[in-house]
Amino acid sequence: MAYDHVQVSRDGDHATITMDRPQRRNALSLEHMRELTSAFREVGDSDALGIVLAGNGPVFCAGHDFADVAGADLDAVRELLWVCTELMDLIQAVPQPVVAQVHGLATAAGCQLVASCDLAVAADTAGFAAPGGKGGWFCHTPMVAVARNVGRKRAMEIALTGDVIDAATALEWGLVNRVVPGDQLRSATLELLDRATRGSRRSKALGKTALYTQLSLGQADAYRYAVEVMASSSQTPDAQEGIAAFLDKRAPKWAD
Repeated sequence: MAYDHVQVSRDGDHATITMDRPQRRNALSLEHMRELTSAFREVGDSDALGIVLAGNGPVFCAGHDFADVAGADLDAVRELLWVCTELMDLIQAVPQPVVAQVHGLATAAGCQLVASCDLAVAADTAGFAAPGGKGGWFCHTPMVAVARNVGRKRAMEIALTGDVIDAATALEWGLVNRVVPGDQLRSATLELLDRATRGSRRSKALGKTALYTQLSLGQADAYRYAVEVMASSSQTPDAQEGIAAFLDKRAPKWAD
């Protein structure tokens, strides 16, 4: 599909979805979010094994486009936030591992994007913030994703101060998986994605879904759910092949 604010490219087994509104710091207008949602659906339904989310221009993503919010009524803003929520949920629902490739500042819903991706690699010059805490519109929805990455106390510091945390702090706090020099960002992102996509495609898709599901449950319910999923998945051809290959000391041959 052709998009106005998004680029979709393919390099071997991996696809890259690139936000392309550099003149607006990749701000998430309603149209931009709908295009991103369409792009993730398109790639999610393809045979790509992994997805990179990137951004053009000096900023990864500056969050919601305030031009959509200024003067908007309650119903319009509610719709905007639900479209954003649909995008964040979809990133976690597509079967492929999704890695955020963060080259610059990621603020508010842009920080939410990073937190919603399965994995994230940041350049050492990147920064992360939920600036609503020092303004008039608190970052309520971005903090749903951010708090689930960094924990309560650190989430409160990010949300209440609105200050930018640097890439090293984001790594320490669990918001990103790797921090590398800017000239190594692309290669480090693809290296992590290569490792995250090896093995059975079907098993990994089920594993991603199950992991997010059990994280939303209490421990006892999480174990009940995980036991059933793991027991059931043991009966799949890929599980049986993986077990047989391990016992036979050979490389597995996946059905997909």
